[in-house]
Amino acid sequence: MSKVEEKIKSMGLEIPEAPKPVAAYVPAVKVDNYVYTSGQIPFLNGELKYKGKVGKDVKEEDAYQAAKLCALNCLSVIKGVVGDLDKIEQIVKVTGFVASSDGFDMQPKVINGASELIGEIFGEKGQHARAAVGVNELPLNSTCEVEMIVKVK
Repeated sequence: MSKVEEKIKSMGLEIPEAPKPVAAYVPAVKVDNYVYTSGQIPFLNGELKYKGKVGKDVKEEDAYQAAKLCALNCLSVIKGVVGDLDKIEQIVKVTGFVASSDGFDMQPKVINGASELIGEIFGEKGQHARAAVGVNELPLNSTCEVEMIVKVK
């Protein structure tokens, strides 16, 4: 088990099995020393765990947990491409999309679920650029979606 996965396990979490694509795309692509993930939604064991719009159907705290799960799914597809999460040199960028009800404007707090988890796992290597965007709808009525760009060895 990699050091990164040991760290994740010590946090009471685990890297889930990589979700299967829900349309015509691949989960991640490696170009030179960078891996670009497709947007990952909060799937766990083939089930979408968080559905609906934040501020209406889903509490902000639950959406924060959904963003954490999305980040773990990003790490899962990165592992599928490079074989070992210890090869990650830097989390470069995280982009998060939040299905938001009218008037909900706390998307940055929701996507902090992903960013804070990445920071806790990777420390300095987890410091990243980020965007947190509110949207009207996401695939399969997902609460949020997260994608990453990482630099690898």
